[in-house]
Amino acid sequence: MSFVHESNGRRLSTALIVAAVWAALIALGIGLNASPWVLGPLALVTLPAIWDLLRDPKVRVTLDDTALSWQAGRRDGHVPLARIRLARFDTLWDFSVRLTLEMTDGARLRLPPDCTPPHRAFESQLQQRGVATVRHHFVPRRDA
Repeated sequence: MSFVHESNGRRLSTALIVAAVWAALIALGIGLNASPWVLGPLALVTLPAIWDLLRDPKVRVTLDDTALSWQAGRRDGHVPLARIRLARFDTLWDFSVRLTLEMTDGARLRLPPDCTPPHRAFESQLQQRGVATVRHHFVPRRDA
């Protein structure tokens, strides 16, 4: 039986947050006559979220008894489980979880952040398939 995680970039919560931010900016502009030089940079912060809403990127991670594969937009990958020596789950200070695969040949492969499935369920699925896992909480962000 395969473990499959799928998601997309178009989420109701993202749309509601963007709408709330823009409503607040408009209210500040009209009600308080706020300067466009103040409101402009605040509006720019929402552009990545708007881009994700328009683009609606699909994310899929599949784990079966022989391999791990993923696809996020134009990024994809496939690794046989026999090549994975260790799956390292790092919880960062922003409470996101970064997944790094350490290969038997010493190479390291990091799953794209938007591809990482819910870490507790994914960790147990990896362990059921014989992949060693390790967790590190609140490690400093570094490129490893």
